[in-house]
This record gives sequence, C-alpha cells and structure tokens, in this order.
Amino acid sequence: MGFLDNTSNNITLDCVLTDLGRQFLARNDGSFSIHKFALADDEVNYGIITKYGRTVGKEKIEKNTCVFEALTNQAHAQKYRLLSVSNPNLVRLPIFALSGDANVDGTNSTVTLGKTIQKTATLTIEQIIQNETQIDVELRDQTFIVELPNLFVQLYRDTPEGIDAQQRATYIVTRSASENSYGGSIMQITLSVKSLTDATFSVYGSTVNKNKINTYIVTGQTAASIATHSEHTQWHQQYSQRRETDANYTTSHL
Repeated sequence: MGFLDNTSNNITLDCVLTDLGRQFLARNDGSFSIHKFALADDEVNYGIITKYGRTVGKEKIEKNTCVFEALTNQAHAQKYRLLSVSNPNLVRLPIFALSGDANVDGTNSTVTLGKTIQKTATLTIEQIIQNETQIDVELRDQTFIVELPNLFVQLYRDTPEGIDAQQRATYIVTRSASENSYGGSIMQITLSVKSLTDATFSVYGSTVNKNKINTYIVTGQTAASIATHSEHTQWHQQYSQRRETDANYTTSHL
C-alpha cells in the first residue's frame, strides 16, 4: 500500500497484493486471510533532522519526502518497518555489536572468508545500548532474522526459511540463553562459504580485484530496524571471499 497523492487534504492510497499474496489468493482454499498490517518509513531520510534540527527537519520531511507507490514485490516492499513500543519515556534504542573468531573484525564489521581455507567464521552478535545501563524489555530480540547472499555464503548446518528472487536467503535464528550486562540478546552463528568457481569471481568480483567478492549480510529483528530509524547505522556485515591463486594468495592476505 502506498500514497498516490498527499499534496492536498485528500489522501489517496494505492493498495495492491504482493506476488506472495496473489499466490495465496489463487489457491482459493481459504489460506488468504489479511489479519495484520505494518507501517514503514523506507522513504524517510532522518539525516535531515540532523542537518536542520527537529522542528525544521520534521517540516521538510513531511512536505518534501517523495512517497513510494505500492510494490508487488514483497522482497522490496517495507524494508524498514516501524515498531510499537509502550514505554513513553524511551529515548535511546539498541544497536548491534560484533565479535568472533580470527576471521572477524568487530571494529570494522568485516568478516573475511576464503575459498579453500578459512571457509568458516563464527560470529557473535549482541544487542548493546549507548548512554544507558539497560535495554528496554520490549526491545530485547528473542529471534534474529539473518539474510545472506545465497550465491556465496550460508549458515553452517542450517536451512533457510526461504530464498527470494534476488537470491537472498532468510534464516530465523533463536537467541542464546544468556544475555549481556545490558540485558541484551546474544546470537552466535557460523558462516560457511559455498562452492565458488572462477566464473563466479569473474562475474561478481570487485572491479579493482576480481579475486575478491564484497557483499553484505543483514541481521536483525527489532534491534536492527530500530537502529535504522534512530539514525544509527543498521548493522550490515561485509565480508570478503578470496579466490586463492599462486600469484595473489598468501596466508597474510586473509
């Protein structure tokens, strides 16, 4: 669903079914039942608030933001959904912190994996909060959504919930039983490189170095989406996969 015209006092909405919704409707077996809705702010650039201040920035966002039309591709619709929180005094939101084994650089949020060696990496992702002592209970993730580029990497010994048309695999991972000092949830996952050919590197390799593929992993449930909406950077995990060759590869490169 999207606004077609918000320039007057009349609000016109454009409502369409996504491709997945059409599949359910086509079954004609009662499985198509709309019982929830979600709101999102994909179009909003909160950097305007930082630049112009809350009052002027809010006005600029309300008057100047172009609003998307409704999208039928559920993979692109509503990437940044809003969240309802009952605490009226909430002023700060959690973000993610990354740590892991020797292949993980938590400072730069980078994981480096190899084609034939160092093919796996164990990551620990936890919720933290800045300038607060505790994370609100409503914001503590019980499960994490992990989205991976299915062409290159997978969760070790796990099966994705689904793979969309963009070859993005979605995994649902339950949090660990323990929590950190903020009360934040902790998740541990192991990334594993898929079998990659030289042709894969030729197509998807970096323009400056065809022996390296750069891509992103997105993790989150409430924390990641909240972090985006509060002007924190949503945690995107960049990793590199290097094709080992006699000319280009040494252990120190990884």
